[in-house]
Amino acid sequence: MSYFKTAILLIALTLLFIWVGNMVGGRQGAMFAFVMAMGMNFFSYWFSDKIVLKMYGAKEISEQHLPTYYGIVKELTTQAGIPMPKIYVIPTNAMNAFATGRNPSHAAVAVTEGMLNSLTREELKGVLGHELSHIRHRDILISTIVATIAGAIMLLADMARWGALFGGVGGREEEEGRGGGGIGVLFLAILAPIAALLIQMAISRSREYAADEGGALLTRNPLGLASALEKLQRAAIAKPMDAGKSTAHLFIVNPLSGRSFAAIFSTHPPIEERIKRLRAMA
Repeated sequence: MSYFKTAILLIALTLLFIWVGNMVGGRQGAMFAFVMAMGMNFFSYWFSDKIVLKMYGAKEISEQHLPTYYGIVKELTTQAGIPMPKIYVIPTNAMNAFATGRNPSHAAVAVTEGMLNSLTREELKGVLGHELSHIRHRDILISTIVATIAGAIMLLADMARWGALFGGVGGREEEEGRGGGGIGVLFLAILAPIAALLIQMAISRSREYAADEGGALLTRNPLGLASALEKLQRAAIAKPMDAGKSTAHLFIVNPLSGRSFAAIFSTHPPIEERIKRLRAMA
C-alpha cells in the first residue's frame, strides 16, 4: 500500500509540475526549470552522504570498536541480501539515527551515542532494521527525484513572481486566451509551491511507514522498533537534537519535534500512528 501511495503522489507532483510549467513558460520554461533543479539535486544525490555525515561529526567505526552495533548491522544486511554499509557514530547525547547513500552499494548508517547508550539490543535492532529498509528500498533515490520535481516547481513559481512584477505572465495568459490574470499568478507564485511541499511531505511520510514495516519484517520483532520509537520521541521532546531543517527528514524521528512550529510541517508521520501500526503487526 505504501508503494502504491508513493507512486500516486509522485504522479500528482509530476502533473502539478507539467501544469505549472505550461502556465508559466510553456515547454521551454518547464524544461529550463527541470534541468536547473536536476543539476542541483544531482550534486546532492552523489555527495550528500559525505556532506551530512561531516555536518554531524559522524565517526566511522569498525567491529573492534562497537561489536554489538556492528554485529547487528552485519546480521540484518545478510538477511536483507544487501551489501554491508559503512557504519558511523554521531558524538551527541541526543537519541536518533539515519541512513544515507545513493544506493545499497554506497550506503551508510549513523546512530548517536545517546541512542547506543539508552536502547536495549532489541530496540537498537529495530532502529537499524528501519534504516536498512530505507537503503533496501532506495529511498534516497526516491527523495532525490521528489526534490528535483518540487525544486523545479519552486523555480517556476519564482519565474511567475518575476513575470507578474514586470507584467510577463499576465500578458501571456491574456494573449493566449487562458485568462486568470492575477488569480493565476497568485496560484503559481504561492499555492503551487505549497502544494508541492505538501506532496513532498506526504511522500516522505509514506516512505517512513514503509521503512517501519520493512524493518519490523526484517527483525521479526515489530515491538522492538515500537519501544525504540517511544524512547526516541520522548528524548526528542526533552532534548531536541541540534539538526538542520534540510536534513531533518533523514532521521528516524524528527529531530526538530521539540521545537514548536516545526512539527506542523514535519516530514515524519505521527509517532503514535507508527507505534499503533507496529503493534498491530505484532
